[in-house]
Order: sequence, then C-alpha cells, then structure tokens
Amino acid sequence: MSEGQETFISHLVELRDRLLRAIVAIVLVFGCLMPWAGSIYDLLAQPMLRALPEGTRMIATGVVTPFFVPVKVTLMVAFVLALPVVLYQAWAFVAPGLYAHEKRLALPMVLGGTVLFLLGMAFCYFFVFGTVFKFIAEFAPKSITPAPDIEQYLAFVMTMFLAFGLTFEVPIVVILLVRFGVISVAKLREARPYVIVGAFVIAAVITPPDVVSQFMLAVPMCLLFELGLFLASLMRRSPSETWQPTEPSIGPPSGD
Repeated sequence: MSEGQETFISHLVELRDRLLRAIVAIVLVFGCLMPWAGSIYDLLAQPMLRALPEGTRMIATGVVTPFFVPVKVTLMVAFVLALPVVLYQAWAFVAPGLYAHEKRLALPMVLGGTVLFLLGMAFCYFFVFGTVFKFIAEFAPKSITPAPDIEQYLAFVMTMFLAFGLTFEVPIVVILLVRFGVISVAKLREARPYVIVGAFVIAAVITPPDVVSQFMLAVPMCLLFELGLFLASLMRRSPSETWQPTEPSIGPPSGD
C-alpha cells in the first residue's frame, strides 16, 4: 500500500471516529430528553395554541403520529443541544489541514454562523410564530374551528426554522464573499436594490402566503445584508493571506 493510500485511509478512519462521537453525543442527549418528549412538543406548540380559540387543541390524524412527532421534535432539540460537540468534532477534523490565517478565519465563522442560525430559530419562535398564527386566526372565517394536525404543524415549523436560520447566515456569506475576493463591498452596495427585491421574492416563496410572514423574513434579510457589508468593510485581506500557486515537486525528495 502506498503512502498516499495509507494517508487517505487514515483520514477516513478519523472521519468515521469523529462522526461516531458526534452521533453518540446526540444520542445521549436524546436519551436524556426522551422521557419529556411530550412536554417538549407542548412547548413547541405553544405559539399555535395561544392563537387558537380557548379550549381548542391540535389533532393527530395518524395512528402512530402522537408518538413519532414528539420523538422527532426531541431529536431536533437534542441535535441543537449537542451542536457544540458536533462542531468541535468537525473543527478537530479539518483544523490540521488549515493554514494559520485560515484557522483565524474559519473558527470565528463557524462559531458566528452557529450563533446566528440559533438566533434565527429563536427570532422565528418568539416573534414570527405568534404574529403569523394570530394573523391567520383572525383572518379565518368565524364559521370554522381551526384544529391543526400536529404532523403538518411540525413540517411547517421545521421549514420556518430552516428558512430563518439560513436567513440569519447572510452576514457570514457576505463576509466570505468579500474576504475571498469573489466580489467587492462596493459592488455589493451597488447591487443593494437587487438584493432587496431578491429578499422579498425568496420570502414570498418560502413563507406562508401572507404578507406578515413575508415581511418578517425579508426585512431581517435586508438588515443582515447591511450588517454583513459593514463587517466586511472592516476586514482587510493582508498580502500574506493571498493564495499563491506553488510549483509541484517533480524530483525525488531530498536525502534519497
């Protein structure tokens, strides 16, 4: 077996070990939370329950839905709580292959991206859900009694969490684009009108068909774009961080 093959296999083994450690962390947290799976789902359902008429509950149309939906929610919460361990394993795997200036950039980007994603989920849960559900409940005809299905509610919540979590990553994307020289801050400022239009188009596609949720996604996206421009303008690439191609070595290693 050649040295290159041994190196490749050793990387695969390390990747497997890192993945197993991350999975074990998630499973351990999930096992600790499992006895409270029903309460965790009740907490997730609070924004919807507050918007429903008093005494109205959500329904479950499937036979095993009352079991599997809380389990899925608990698994999602376990992943979020175990995220520091997962990120550490990912960082420990890629860090040895990074240059010093890449490590200085990568670690803040990973940590900042994680915090922003969680902030997006929190913003969605504490502000968006209450406003959107209240608007829908008030708009609904008085002749009907809303009774959302818990599985459909979970799918909606997951979609919204993902949409707002990714939206809050806009500053990271802007900083990386500028940092790696893909586009300049000046060009991004010139593209501001297109970014605003694109934000509202994306919000209209992702969110439910109501104006409130569209604005609550598009406006933060525009503000976060401006934040990314501000932070990117503060960062300057030093000449030592500019990538330079190196000539491949075609002769035998020295000392042979």
